[in-house]
Amino acid sequence: MDLQLLLALVLGIATIIILVLRTRLDAFVALLIAALVTGIVAGQAPLDIVSAITTGFGNTLASIGIVIGLGVGIGKILEVSGAANSLALAFLKLFGKGREPWALGSVGALVSIPVFCDSGYVIMNPLARSIARVKRAGYITLALALGCGMTLTHHLVPPTPGPLAVAGILGADLGALILAGLVFTVILLPIVVIYARWIGPKIEPDMSQSVREMVYGTAAARSGGRTATAVADHDDAGTHDDGAPTLGDSESMHVSSVDVDNTDLGTPPAGAKPHRVSAFVASLPLLVPLLLIILNTVSAAIDQNNQGVIGTGEYEPSAWAVPLAFIGNPVVALVIGVLLAVYVLLPRWTPRSKVQGWFAEAAASAGLILLITGAGGALGQVLRSSGVGDALAEAIAATPLPAFLVPFLIATLVRIAQGSGTVAMITAASVTAPLVTSLGIDPIVAALACTAGSMVFSYFNDSYFWVVTRFAGLDGTAALKGWSGITTAVWAGSIPLLFIANAILG
Repeated sequence: MDLQLLLALVLGIATIIILVLRTRLDAFVALLIAALVTGIVAGQAPLDIVSAITTGFGNTLASIGIVIGLGVGIGKILEVSGAANSLALAFLKLFGKGREPWALGSVGALVSIPVFCDSGYVIMNPLARSIARVKRAGYITLALALGCGMTLTHHLVPPTPGPLAVAGILGADLGALILAGLVFTVILLPIVVIYARWIGPKIEPDMSQSVREMVYGTAAARSGGRTATAVADHDDAGTHDDGAPTLGDSESMHVSSVDVDNTDLGTPPAGAKPHRVSAFVASLPLLVPLLLIILNTVSAAIDQNNQGVIGTGEYEPSAWAVPLAFIGNPVVALVIGVLLAVYVLLPRWTPRSKVQGWFAEAAASAGLILLITGAGGALGQVLRSSGVGDALAEAIAATPLPAFLVPFLIATLVRIAQGSGTVAMITAASVTAPLVTSLGIDPIVAALACTAGSMVFSYFNDSYFWVVTRFAGLDGTAALKGWSGITTAVWAGSIPLLFIANAILG
């Protein structure tokens, strides 16, 4: 690998780590400075660096910015209407006491098959917060289990775009890759839960005060490091200091809806019944958008297969697929979700000013997430345009490794270099495609190697890192131990599975 490009990568990563962990600068500024340092050391023209930063920032927010804004709006309405609590209680009842991380990890894995991690996490995170609020503890464990459950299928199971493209590039049978990816997911999910349960309690004290208040209420936030039991004993009137209802474990297992303080929703008319939201009704603003997105993904996969253009990038939807592509676009689907949240979850007497105020609060909370997410995309674009990713891929391809580990290591290093798992697996597939036949690698094993290698060490240059850690209220070392650690754990767990797959299929 060219020494200059290697130095650019090392200094760029070092700049982020030092600025985030050792200075008073925010991650948003640190990412932009790191992008400038990387581009300069790599020898890019100054104006090209700026162009790459703005292009990466804009492209990232174009794909996820509107979705985050709409998603946090839905989450706010789920919270104030009582819908999120109803869903949380239904999940507790379904999976049983003590199995909440399994519930969130499994749901995350299911949701992320057709939906990008960023979008799915924004949509489903209110469930993690509400379950933690009802249980009075364990939010970080749940947030990590949800996020990494999504990582598994997002990287391993078509018709997620990355694995779908890898199958086309390597000529792997799509159905076989779906089955193999699901097997990998089922086997790796226990690693997600075990790691989340181990690290969650250790870093929960590091959660930001603002997120702690949003999850547990003001009483828990003021209690600092006290246990959930101590906080529950303090709230002997049966409510948080901010008026939110609390439920014990036994009660939470048998309740499927929650009464909401009607005064928070406006002045009810005389004789109006208490506003209640059932779990089914509460699920509509989440379920309908997800089903629309799934419908779009499945129909697009079928249409691409019929046209013979899977993985070529030359797909144009057929006439029958266009309406499904429109309503299943995440932006349109989430607009529908917002409409359902406002007009189904809230009672008719809720004034317009209150609803608009809630959306303003949601937008304020999303602002920093959007900036940091965009800055992560900017850094990734600079790393790509500097040629670091291509140089790493070529260097690894030239090493004398077991054949099926070549795409795995290429995907691993490209992921570390530029942050995008999808770009990493597609790069690895493109570089190794000519080697599959000559080296005797089974296309399914090669595809699994590309997708599994791309899961490694999600950190500062990955937009999903910032989505998960900001929603979880983690920063600095705690974010690295929690999110970077859990993604590396499942990456490591996939290595023996690749040896087994190669023994069976190779």
